[in-house]
This record gives sequence, structure tokens and C-alpha cells, in this order.
Amino acid sequence: MTPPIGSWMIGYGAFLIAMGIAGYLSNPEKAATAMLSGGTFGTLSMAWGVLLRRGHAWARRGALATTGLLAVVFTWRASVGWIAVSAGQSEKLVAAALISAMLVASLVTLWLLITASADDPHGAPGRARDA
Repeated sequence: MTPPIGSWMIGYGAFLIAMGIAGYLSNPEKAATAMLSGGTFGTLSMAWGVLLRRGHAWARRGALATTGLLAVVFTWRASVGWIAVSAGQSEKLVAAALISAMLVASLVTLWLLITASADDPHGAPGRARDA
């Protein structure tokens, strides 16, 4: 059973924060922005989750916009990373893998946000919209 969308968003936000920390720890000299962006968007995603759990249906639109934007950025950054790895820059491997993991998590989250019941702000993902 998939958790309600608010709880999922909180977990997704925690995942983004963890990936930001992992990115920073993998290369502290060059990856300070990984921790900053992971922390910022992770916290924002968790805030959307809290609002959704409190029944604020409008927060779903914000969560969709934020997650959609992140998916676009992660697609771009993962592509650049894997191109660099394939060109022989093995130091980009960890970053490319972390960004790819964030992309997959974002796509799953987008799917769950889109398929969550529109009538239920807690949004049980996967439930039919028309009952």
C-alpha cells in the first residue's frame, strides 16, 4: 500500500536532503551547492507534505510545480553528468548517480501527485479519480 501523498512528500523531501548531504560529502570542495539545493528543495517538499497532510488541497499544485521543475533540472544535470562520465571523467560518476536517483524519485513523486485522488487532499496515490 502506498502512503498518502502528504507522507510521501515528507519522505521525498528527506530523501532530497540526504542526497544533497551525500553529494557534498562526495566532494566537499566542489559540491557545496549540492547540500544547499538538496536542503532547500527537500525542506520545501517536506513543507508541501505537511500542508497536504493538514488538508490543504492547493498545496498539491505547489508540490506538482516544484517536483516538475526538479525533474526537468535533474534530467538536464544527469545527462550532463553521464556525458562527462562517458567522456572519461570518472570523478563525475558519484554526482551523476546521485542526480539520477533524485530524477527517478522525482518522476515517481510526480506520478503519485498526478494520480492521487483530487477529492482527497491527503491523496491516496493510485486511487481512481472518478468514484
